[in-house]
Amino acid sequence: MSALFSELKIKDITFRNRIGVSPMCQYSSTDGVANDWHLVQLGSRAVGGAGLIIAEATAITPEGRITPQCAGLWNDQQIEPLQRINQFIKQHGAVAGIQIGHAGRKASAAVPWDGGAHLDNDNGGWDMIAPTDQAFDQDGTRLMKAPRRMTLDDIKTIQNAFVDSAKRALTAGYQLLEIHGAHGYLLHSFFTPLVNDRTDEYGGDSQGRAKMMLETVEAVRAVWPENLPLAVRLSAADWIDNGLTVDDNIQMAAWLKERGVDFIDCSGGGATPAARASVGDRTAQQVGLAEQIRKQTGVKTMAVGVITDAHQAENIIASGQADIALMARQSIRDPYWPIHAAEELGVATKAFMPIQNGTFVGT
Repeated sequence: MSALFSELKIKDITFRNRIGVSPMCQYSSTDGVANDWHLVQLGSRAVGGAGLIIAEATAITPEGRITPQCAGLWNDQQIEPLQRINQFIKQHGAVAGIQIGHAGRKASAAVPWDGGAHLDNDNGGWDMIAPTDQAFDQDGTRLMKAPRRMTLDDIKTIQNAFVDSAKRALTAGYQLLEIHGAHGYLLHSFFTPLVNDRTDEYGGDSQGRAKMMLETVEAVRAVWPENLPLAVRLSAADWIDNGLTVDDNIQMAAWLKERGVDFIDCSGGGATPAARASVGDRTAQQVGLAEQIRKQTGVKTMAVGVITDAHQAENIIASGQADIALMARQSIRDPYWPIHAAEELGVATKAFMPIQNGTFVGT
């Protein structure tokens, strides 16, 4: 019996296997609205056999976008295209999830293929907010734009925007909601001492720096149905001296579990240019961080980081390192990776292939 292809039931949601498609920014929306690209991008991975499909980082406000082309859920007009996509995903047996967030001081940027530098306000950009007034890259040449330090009123406004987007996500038909608290975006930048230089109740020690994340999660959990899973993505380590360690995130995960979080999605890095999210062996080490958080807190984890091989993914689940193995780049390379992995592990594929395909090639 394959652990990777075993079912997982959380609340009222059953995942047909432990393979998840990690949220991947597509930079292909207009005014935050999804289109046929997103239907094909996400729908093909459901047809390919994954158990969980998490839609890309979706902004809770227009100013919370990373780029002008990022996805959004800040108004009701953005709901209907997502309903169509989610209906297709669920029709083909996968669980539809979404990641909502705010880019903070990493917002107002050009799309990656145009260089990714911050956009001036007269060139499609906008004013940014963050826990600090320090720019993301103070010494380099790419991201020099400085944000405005958030007031207490700003904090409340953003927390309310998370709540409103969560409600829209439910209307859109999502079965799993993930709050983005990683990669140097707004919630992570409150928690990490690399960024948060506040002296008020939202700064200082780890409890003060955690306050924004915890209050936001509490507010979202209050409107997200209890029978549906709630996840939080954390940068489980900042990968740099004086940044967050896995022990800090074990404590954060414990606090989040107390507030009704069902999954911790364990990524890493991104707080500063030096604290890169994907450098050398760091990304692969994130699986071990997911294991530590899972064992120390008892909360379920999703592992992400250079998971490319069927036996590697099988071992992650079988050994208890994580409950779901998430893939991004490998999913791009091969939308049908779950079917190929099943064949490699000797698992029958017909049960999770569309009838149009399984009738002819399923085992």
